[in-house]
Amino acid sequence: MVVPTFRPEANVIAMLEQIAGSSRVLVVDDGSPCTFDPILHEISAIPHVTVQRFSANAGIARSLNFGMSEAWASGARWLLSVDQDSRIEEDYPHTAVSVATSAVGSGVRVGALGAKRIMDASGSIDYPSFLVESGDRVFDATHEVMLSGTLWNLHALKELHGFREDLGMDAVDAAACLAIRQRGYVVMLSEELTLHHRLGCAERVNFLGRSVLKTGHSSNRRRAMVLNRLRLFPAEFRQAPIHAIRTLRRTMVNQAVSSLPLMRKGQ
Repeated sequence: MVVPTFRPEANVIAMLEQIAGSSRVLVVDDGSPCTFDPILHEISAIPHVTVQRFSANAGIARSLNFGMSEAWASGARWLLSVDQDSRIEEDYPHTAVSVATSAVGSGVRVGALGAKRIMDASGSIDYPSFLVESGDRVFDATHEVMLSGTLWNLHALKELHGFREDLGMDAVDAAACLAIRQRGYVVMLSEELTLHHRLGCAERVNFLGRSVLKTGHSSNRRRAMVLNRLRLFPAEFRQAPIHAIRTLRRTMVNQAVSSLPLMRKGQ
């Protein structure tokens, strides 16, 4: 398991203490200032948890790729990525590997496996899904999952040379899922997995009579989201046109609602 951190808060300690021992955990810090030394030192004292610190910030993909390299060198087949703002249960890693292995045994080329249920402070987040048949079994699949709580097939990641470090913070997961699908792998969802996640300062707001999710990211972060989505759009459109349009629209709506004084859902 790899947990990328930057300016981590104390809540990550409780999460790591709960899951430590269920798998090897590598915390990769992306250049947090020295004021975060106490938290990172406390994390490093947790049994079965290793901390790798970089001196300068270079984006989440570098941390993920470091974790990928370590996992590959250890002979692992799967890499679980968990965000510092997420919470998973102790049996999450075992369940994820069990579900993925079972699907592979049924002939599914599993490239990534995400939780079907994502519980955010603003409410539940649902992926658009479709069914994939293999033999006499049917599996839930989607086009794209977020990094947190996702189990990655290490062989698939090696084929695409890891996560794209040129994207900085945003759409790294989208780019990886796109590349995985282009290589004939499936992005699966599991009903057995539930991820508790904090998506920025997300909240539900009313926009043109509809309830939409406002992520609460900074203007610079939202700008990066839009630019990265535009960079991925041509290849995404060729691979999955409806998904490409839907994700770009969602990103643009978030940009719009974050720039306007809006009513919260229910007001």
